Amino acid sequence: METLLHYVWKHRLYEYDPLETIDGLKIEVIDPGLHNTHAGPDFFNAKVKIDGRLWAGNIEIHTRSSDWFLHGHEKNPVYNSVILHVVEWVDVQEIPDENGRNIPQLVLKIPEQIKQNYAYLLSREKSIPCKDQIHRIPDIYFSDWKNALLLERLERKTNGILKLLKDSSGSWNDVFYMTMARNFGFGINNDVFERLAKSLPLQYVLKHKNSDFQVEALFFGQAGLLKEDIHEDSYFSFLQKEYDFLQRKYNLQPIEGHLFKSLRIRPNNFPHVKIAQLAAFTRSIETLFSKMLEAQTIPDVQKLFVSDLPVYWRTHYQFGKQSVNRRKTLGLSAVHILIINTVVPMLVAYGKQKDQQFFVERAIQWLESIPPENNYITNLFKNTGIKLQDAGDSQAIIQLKNEYCDQKKCIFCRIGHKLLSKEQIIYD
Repeated sequence: METLLHYVWKHRLYEYDPLETIDGLKIEVIDPGLHNTHAGPDFFNAKVKIDGRLWAGNIEIHTRSSDWFLHGHEKNPVYNSVILHVVEWVDVQEIPDENGRNIPQLVLKIPEQIKQNYAYLLSREKSIPCKDQIHRIPDIYFSDWKNALLLERLERKTNGILKLLKDSSGSWNDVFYMTMARNFGFGINNDVFERLAKSLPLQYVLKHKNSDFQVEALFFGQAGLLKEDIHEDSYFSFLQKEYDFLQRKYNLQPIEGHLFKSLRIRPNNFPHVKIAQLAAFTRSIETLFSKMLEAQTIPDVQKLFVSDLPVYWRTHYQFGKQSVNRRKTLGLSAVHILIINTVVPMLVAYGKQKDQQFFVERAIQWLESIPPENNYITNLFKNTGIKLQDAGDSQAIIQLKNEYCDQKKCIFCRIGHKLLSKEQIIYD
């Protein structure tokens, strides 16, 4: 409930009549202060009039006044700047700071309707807590929230890429390789594809970039998919022998092949096909990254992901099993997923690291040029009546679901805020 107290204090949603200390002194809140989510008092630089006298300082909020002692604030000089202790329940009358000064206390009266609305949202077991209420939010209000959510998601991805860049000694090609590899898992296999890339340094791949056969041997061997005995498949046997040599040469340790999931996956997305495609793109990654930076439009980027695989893969989705002759190229929707999750974040990170804002702007423009993603999360919100115009919208919705709905952070969500602060009751 302390989180709700913070929320009510920050947004001035408490009952005003009357605002008094527990000693009966009149309180007027001039400025609630800046919310502090780190160590120290909960709100900085607040301004409060107590009995007509203006005080400037910090605010500390607890569910019960005894929490002041539970947290040891009376011994911590950091809390000597607190001018008001805000609580829901008073079970201790006097609250001293380190110097023995008695800090005024205010019992914050939360409107019953807000309590009930908050409890309603938190108790919902649906994937979207406000699913039955979200239709009340005006489109223009939700549009602003989607823009903020998109920037949040891009910032999270960018921070991950910049950390990877630091760990990779500043090699953008290495970062592009690992980021692209992860996204070749297309959701269900992301983690294992990332492990595959981390087990196979790019420098070893590039030493053999002129041989698609050797590069495939490295990728399939490191994926742990060359350990079987498939005598009737000569291509498989050749890959095995080549990998045995390369593994000894580079002292490589493969990952476990059973980690790759293929159940309920369409043949074109089988791990073997995706690994072969990843191997083909990685061979040309040095030029691929530079061309990505030079690209001006989405069609320019889409052309970068056109690649043909060795003839063997025209009649195979996996080793040892022949299939109908068909080229295994990336479909447009798969290319869009790679652009959304690899190219756009890489471009944003590169622009920020090089202080070249036009790369960031270009990346966002590309998102706005791609249709919205079609997945479990986007379909959930579509069913509530939310309209998604482009991939920027779908990325925003994914951020909303993962970081707010799943975490039950309704109180920090602008939709939740709008519903909590509405006059009408939203609970059953």
